[in-house]
Amino acid sequence: QVQLVESGGGLVQAGGSLRLSCAASGRTFSSGTMGWFRQAPGKEREFVAAITWSWNGGSTYYVDSVKGRFTISRDNAKNTVTVYLQMNSLKPEDTAVYYCAAGANPRTWSTGYNYWGQGTQVTVSS
Repeated sequence: QVQLVESGGGLVQAGGSLRLSCAASGRTFSSGTMGWFRQAPGKEREFVAAITWSWNGGSTYYVDSVKGRFTISRDNAKNTVTVYLQMNSLKPEDTAVYYCAAGANPRTWSTGYNYWGQGTQVTVSS
């Protein structure tokens, strides 16, 4: 099992920045993917960003609407992996509940997630 705990959400004015954190503990993967998704009221959950790793390297992926504004990164500790989502130049349309997710297959970085966090609210005021 993998436990994911998100933090860092809040209220920010348009143009501002926030950094979300996701601390993962429990089972570790020698290769895998961790991602951020978001769900706005009345809308379906959408992919935002992912970071993958494997024996031969890793990659990052973003939905077009956040490219150039959001950055995903990963920090490894002994028994904990923390994934960050740095969000700059925030827009009101970025308002949503943001969820962290983890999966074991780096090739299915857009859909292959078995573990989910509880979500953190991000609100961008105009």
